[in-house]
Amino acid sequence: MEDDIKQARNGNQEAFIRLIKINQASLYRVSKAIVKTDEDCADAIQETILKAYHAIHTLRDPNYFKTWLIRILINECKRILQRKKRLVPLIELKQTQTTTDDYGHIEIQEVVDSLEEELRIIVILYYFNDLPIKRISQILEQPIGTIKSRLHRARLKLANLFELHDEHGKERMS
Repeated sequence: MEDDIKQARNGNQEAFIRLIKINQASLYRVSKAIVKTDEDCADAIQETILKAYHAIHTLRDPNYFKTWLIRILINECKRILQRKKRLVPLIELKQTQTTTDDYGHIEIQEVVDSLEEELRIIVILYYFNDLPIKRISQILEQPIGTIKSRLHRARLKLANLFELHDEHGKERMS
């Protein structure tokens, strides 16, 4: 991958395409956690790819390609959300409720989606994209301590949501 990054920095389009394909799933998961709709995800990812392609020569350290790419994506997602706030007044926030499938299992994505944005983004980056806290700190431009405390709060909220489900869903085995 490092070789592809170096080639992409030198203008090789195929190397850049390979890099995007490698990171495609991460881009989707992060954008989905922020903007929710597939249309907005597609817009955010498309703009991210375009901006990254034009700015790849500014990437200093190839080891931080994914971090750099996700930071661009998060900024694009925030731009989309800001644009939507200006265009459509929020009448009522729809609260996501957790649902269960036929077998009584919680849909994990729906539970994660029910978290507030600042916690949800960290959970997605940490658990779904396997990024270390230090990288998340760099991507979000927040101190490591802030990321750790938000991750802790998110874990507590998730545990509470799972516990509530067990109490109201199926009986817990002792």
